[in-house]
Amino acid sequence: MNDHSDHSDTSLGATLSAIARTLQAEPDVESTLAAIVKAAVDHVDGAEFAGISLVEHKRSIRTVAPTNPVVSAIDEVQYRVKQGPCLDAIAEREVFSTGDLATEGRWAEFATAAAEFGVRSMLSYRLFVSDTTLGALNLYSRARDAFDRRTREDGKLFAAHAAIALVGAQTEAQLSAAVESRDVIGMAKGILMERHDVDAVAAFRMLVEGSQDANMKLHQVAAWLVEHRRGL
Repeated sequence: MNDHSDHSDTSLGATLSAIARTLQAEPDVESTLAAIVKAAVDHVDGAEFAGISLVEHKRSIRTVAPTNPVVSAIDEVQYRVKQGPCLDAIAEREVFSTGDLATEGRWAEFATAAAEFGVRSMLSYRLFVSDTTLGALNLYSRARDAFDRRTREDGKLFAAHAAIALVGAQTEAQLSAAVESRDVIGMAKGILMERHDVDAVAAFRMLVEGSQDANMKLHQVAAWLVEHRRGL
């Protein structure tokens, strides 16, 4: 019994290590999301479909990287009726599962609508790093009771690796955007310095004033100026 358990744990550890390396190698956020859901379907027992409910700006939630159109359809029901396992996983920071949506009583309005899509079992994990909630990883199956206790526990480890990979990709994207924004602002300042024969401080002040007058972010004004510099 223990030998079998030890072997299973070793196999799971090796699988998770391989998945982690794969996720870390993805070039951007979109590719990382796609790799997460593919790995979930490939490696979590019982999972037929997968998707991620991504929290944006700490308020809105949208579905990304669905492996099947039914994922988006079911998630939209959750968002519309404001109930369901993925929303509870995000809000209550726990794992939520159901073995039969057709008889599920916790989310009656959602479950009735979701069962019409042929999905019976769902499993939702909160994706988080420290106190930051990124969203939820959601797994779906057309079979009843598709996810047993061992699967739910193994899935926690997978979700932890997925969250680390996702926050890493998001951080890298933010840094890249910050560098790009800084470069664009620098180019815009150079244009203003040349056109108006002013120094860098005055050019930056002009950009700030333009941003306020146009009610646009500074980097957006800078990008517009760079794009239209030939017509100015």
